Amino acid sequence: MRKVKLHKLVIGRRGLIYSLGLCMLILGMGGLGFWALEPQAVTFSDGLWLAFTTAATVGYGDIVPSTHASRFFSVVVVLMGLAVLSLVTASVAAMLVEVEERAVDSELLREIHALRLEVRHLRDEVHISRADDAQQKAGRP
Repeated sequence: MRKVKLHKLVIGRRGLIYSLGLCMLILGMGGLGFWALEPQAVTFSDGLWLAFTTAATVGYGDIVPSTHASRFFSVVVVLMGLAVLSLVTASVAAMLVEVEERAVDSELLREIHALRLEVRHLRDEVHISRADDAQQKAGRP
Protein backbone atom coordinates (compact mmCIF):
# COMPACT_ATOMS: atom_id res chain seq x y z
CA MET A 1 0.00 0.00 0.00
CA ARG A 2 2.83 2.39 0.87
CA LYS A 3 4.52 1.69 -2.47
CA VAL A 4 1.31 2.68 -4.28
CA LYS A 5 1.13 5.99 -2.40
CA LEU A 6 4.78 6.70 -3.20
CA HIS A 7 4.13 5.84 -6.86
CA LYS A 8 1.16 8.25 -7.00
CA LEU A 9 3.22 10.96 -5.32
CA VAL A 10 6.17 10.65 -7.70
CA ILE A 11 4.35 9.61 -10.88
CA GLY A 12 0.81 10.72 -11.53
CA ARG A 13 -1.22 13.86 -11.27
CA ARG A 14 0.55 15.20 -8.18
CA GLY A 15 3.85 13.89 -9.43
CA LEU A 16 3.55 15.99 -12.57
CA ILE A 17 3.44 19.17 -10.51
CA TYR A 18 6.43 18.06 -8.40
CA SER A 19 8.34 16.92 -11.48
CA LEU A 20 7.71 20.19 -13.31
CA GLY A 21 8.79 22.12 -10.23
CA LEU A 22 11.94 20.05 -9.95
CA CYS A 23 12.55 20.53 -13.67
CA MET A 24 12.28 24.31 -13.32
CA LEU A 25 14.61 24.24 -10.32
CA ILE A 26 17.23 22.20 -12.18
CA LEU A 27 16.97 24.40 -15.26
CA GLY A 28 17.23 27.52 -13.11
CA MET A 29 20.26 26.20 -11.27
CA GLY A 30 21.73 25.02 -14.57
CA GLY A 31 21.17 28.48 -16.04
CA LEU A 32 22.96 30.09 -13.10
CA GLY A 33 25.80 27.58 -13.35
CA PHE A 34 26.31 28.09 -17.07
CA TRP A 35 26.04 31.86 -16.69
CA ALA A 36 28.82 31.71 -14.10
CA LEU A 37 31.02 29.10 -15.83
CA GLU A 38 30.57 29.63 -19.56
CA PRO A 39 32.09 32.74 -21.20
CA GLN A 40 29.71 32.47 -24.20
CA ALA A 41 26.67 32.70 -21.88
CA VAL A 42 26.75 36.46 -21.45
CA THR A 43 23.28 36.82 -19.91
CA PHE A 44 21.28 34.69 -17.52
CA SER A 45 18.85 33.91 -20.35
CA ASP A 46 21.80 32.56 -22.38
CA GLY A 47 22.64 30.34 -19.40
CA LEU A 48 19.03 29.15 -19.20
CA TRP A 49 19.00 28.42 -22.94
CA LEU A 50 22.21 26.43 -22.66
CA ALA A 51 20.84 24.58 -19.62
CA PHE A 52 17.63 23.69 -21.48
CA THR A 53 19.33 22.53 -24.67
CA THR A 54 21.83 20.54 -22.60
CA ALA A 55 19.25 18.94 -20.27
CA ALA A 56 16.99 18.03 -23.19
CA THR A 57 20.07 16.73 -25.07
CA VAL A 58 19.10 18.86 -28.07
CA GLY A 59 22.32 20.82 -28.41
CA TYR A 60 21.55 23.34 -31.15
CA GLY A 61 25.15 24.50 -31.18
CA ASP A 62 24.50 28.24 -30.95
CA ILE A 63 26.06 28.25 -27.46
CA VAL A 64 28.32 25.36 -26.48
CA PRO A 65 30.33 24.66 -23.33
CA SER A 66 33.89 25.75 -24.06
CA THR A 67 35.69 25.53 -20.71
CA HIS A 68 36.52 22.38 -18.78
CA ALA A 69 34.36 23.51 -15.88
CA SER A 70 31.34 24.21 -18.07
CA ARG A 71 31.80 20.88 -19.90
CA PHE A 72 31.86 19.01 -16.60
CA PHE A 73 28.84 20.99 -15.47
CA SER A 74 27.04 20.09 -18.70
CA VAL A 75 27.50 16.37 -17.90
CA VAL A 76 25.81 16.95 -14.54
CA VAL A 77 23.00 18.92 -16.18
CA VAL A 78 22.47 16.17 -18.79
CA LEU A 79 22.23 13.45 -16.16
CA MET A 80 19.89 15.44 -13.94
CA GLY A 81 17.86 16.66 -16.91
CA LEU A 82 17.36 13.16 -18.27
CA ALA A 83 16.17 11.95 -14.88
CA VAL A 84 13.72 14.81 -14.34
CA LEU A 85 12.42 14.88 -17.92
CA SER A 86 11.84 11.12 -17.64
CA LEU A 87 9.76 11.75 -14.52
CA VAL A 88 7.70 14.38 -16.33
CA THR A 89 7.11 12.02 -19.26
CA ALA A 90 6.16 9.18 -16.90
CA SER A 91 3.74 11.45 -15.03
CA VAL A 92 1.98 12.48 -18.23
CA ALA A 93 1.76 8.85 -19.34
CA ALA A 94 0.41 7.82 -15.93
CA MET A 95 -2.32 10.45 -16.16
CA LEU A 96 -3.36 9.15 -19.57
CA VAL A 97 -3.38 5.53 -18.40
CA GLU A 98 -5.26 6.46 -15.22
CA VAL A 99 -8.34 7.48 -17.21
CA GLU A 100 -8.46 4.14 -18.99
CA GLU A 101 -7.72 2.29 -15.75
CA ARG A 102 -10.70 3.91 -14.05
CA ALA A 103 -13.00 2.84 -16.88
CA VAL A 104 -11.77 -0.76 -16.62
CA ASP A 105 -12.17 -0.70 -12.83
CA SER A 106 -15.70 0.63 -13.16
CA GLU A 107 -16.64 -2.11 -15.63
CA LEU A 108 -15.14 -4.78 -13.36
CA LEU A 109 -17.10 -3.47 -10.39
CA ARG A 110 -20.34 -3.59 -12.40
CA GLU A 111 -19.62 -7.19 -13.43
CA ILE A 112 -18.81 -8.20 -9.85
CA HIS A 113 -22.07 -6.65 -8.67
CA ALA A 114 -24.03 -8.51 -11.37
CA LEU A 115 -22.33 -11.79 -10.40
CA ARG A 116 -23.17 -11.25 -6.73
CA LEU A 117 -26.80 -10.67 -7.61
CA GLU A 118 -26.82 -13.82 -9.73
CA VAL A 119 -25.24 -15.88 -6.92
CA ARG A 120 -27.80 -14.51 -4.46
CA HIS A 121 -30.62 -15.42 -6.86
CA LEU A 122 -29.20 -18.93 -7.33
CA ARG A 123 -28.90 -19.41 -3.55
CA ASP A 124 -32.51 -18.39 -3.14
CA GLU A 125 -33.55 -20.88 -5.84
CA VAL A 126 -31.54 -23.67 -4.21
CA HIS A 127 -33.05 -22.83 -0.82
CA ILE A 128 -36.59 -22.89 -2.26
CA SER A 129 -35.86 -26.13 -4.12
CA ARG A 130 -34.54 -27.79 -0.96
CA ALA A 131 -37.56 -26.62 0.99
CA ASP A 132 -39.87 -28.07 -1.69
CA ASP A 133 -37.92 -31.35 -1.68
CA ALA A 134 -38.14 -31.53 2.10
CA GLN A 135 -41.91 -30.94 2.01
CA GLN A 136 -42.36 -33.65 -0.63
CA LYS A 137 -40.33 -36.17 1.39
CA ALA A 138 -42.37 -35.37 4.47
CA GLY A 139 -45.49 -36.16 2.47
CA ARG A 140 -46.88 -32.71 2.42
CA PRO A 141 -48.31 -31.37 -0.80
